[in-house]
Amino acid sequence: MPQETAIKLTRKTLVDCSKRELQLAVTMVEFSAIGQIMVRDRFAGPHSQITARRKAWTAASFRTDTSSLADATNAGVPAAGVRHVTGTLMTGGGVPVEANGSIVGGIGVSGAPSGGEDNACARVIIGAIPNYLAFCTGNHLLNKTKR
Repeated sequence: MPQETAIKLTRKTLVDCSKRELQLAVTMVEFSAIGQIMVRDRFAGPHSQITARRKAWTAASFRTDTSSLADATNAGVPAAGVRHVTGTLMTGGGVPVEANGSIVGGIGVSGAPSGGEDNACARVIIGAIPNYLAFCTGNHLLNKTKR
């Protein structure tokens, strides 16, 4: 995902969710789950940066949202062991970012009173800036090199 896109998506999430009076940290990772950008509200808790990063990493690397992973990996189910993978965080607030059917990154949000509210904030960007997301798949680069 281009850096400019990650910055715009992160900023939009932070601005939209601050209207709900939430103090958050927001992290974007690229498709390989490597961090691209992290921003936080001035009064977001000190843990929120790390938590947002782990949620974004989990969403991108497992290719699914962390709320679904929380349900699918509860104690006693066969997939429960996945919770022990270093760096994962199975709680609401991590969402993969898709463009043209491909995962182009992940977003992680932390700092709201619940994982459900973090999840709602993370989903602010999904569909919010479709032109930027469509641009992320790299097809524009192929078209330029063929000219």
